[in-house]
Amino acid sequence: MSDILGAIIEKAKAKNKNVVLPEGEDKRVVQAASEVVKAGFARVTLLGNKEEILAANPDVDLTGVNVVDPKTDANADKYAEILFKAREGKINKKTGLLEYADIAAAKQSIMKDYTMYGALMLKAGDVDGLVSGACHSTANTLRPGLQVIKTAAGINTVSSCFIMIAPKAHEYNPDGVAVFADCAINIEPDAAQLADIAISSAETAKNIAGIEPRVAMLSFSTKGSGNDDKYFKSVPKMQEATAIAKNLAPDLKLDGEFQFDAATAPEVGAIKAPDSSVAGKANVFIFPNINAGNIGYKIAQRFGGYMALGPVCQGFAKPINDLSRGCNVEDIIAVVAITALQA
Repeated sequence: MSDILGAIIEKAKAKNKNVVLPEGEDKRVVQAASEVVKAGFARVTLLGNKEEILAANPDVDLTGVNVVDPKTDANADKYAEILFKAREGKINKKTGLLEYADIAAAKQSIMKDYTMYGALMLKAGDVDGLVSGACHSTANTLRPGLQVIKTAAGINTVSSCFIMIAPKAHEYNPDGVAVFADCAINIEPDAAQLADIAISSAETAKNIAGIEPRVAMLSFSTKGSGNDDKYFKSVPKMQEATAIAKNLAPDLKLDGEFQFDAATAPEVGAIKAPDSSVAGKANVFIFPNINAGNIGYKIAQRFGGYMALGPVCQGFAKPINDLSRGCNVEDIIAVVAITALQA
């Protein structure tokens, strides 16, 4: 375990939050639930039928894990009413009909969608965070959050980041950790969305990664050195995003647009942006689109040996995080720790 992940877990212990894991049918999730409770850095609510879970996982000790079966849960009617009120009058785009005709229809729906059930537990305040996605799509995980949890005050964009942990000390990353965003959710964010992503990522850097954020808005251009007006206009987009973010968060150390070397290498930053407080020492990196972000974090992970924690979801009013369907038990444990710390 890295020192940074260890520090995240230690900070989570002090908060003692309750994280719901809706995927009790997944063996990795069940094993992670057991290990989280044994480690004592969060309480866990696991959704599913306890007898079926125990039968499928005979070697897993679920002592201390709160297993809730939505089909027999006394709170199911309460959650159905919360969902109905949150979505009252909404039309299903596929059918043209109301999403939920009444509370009974909402209850019937959540008996089949345990991720939504977990999100309603979160909405009601019965748990403090949600982690899903081991055996469900990102859309299935994020949709309940967007529909019932919604965004935090002052934030209009749900986004994601990866906490990138360095394998060893490096002159261009003295913190030993960096934040990359958005690598998983927003495909082609506009300038306003990029500003939201930058501000949310700075909060993640400070509160989860434990570093003082210095945010670089990335491009193939540094301070107007390049131009792609003929093609995608990505350079002016990053320039506009920088201006919006500075206006929204004037005390945040944020600047751009920067090429990656100008953002990270002091010798390059001094030449290309000598008046910047961020150039040459950035630790939070905002990519212009998902292509750049996803490719960038995977290069750092595979060529650079970085540990990539995430995607960590940002912008929700309450913490919801998505797992990769290729995750292992250790990945789930790490995301639960991050979620508990976000709560």
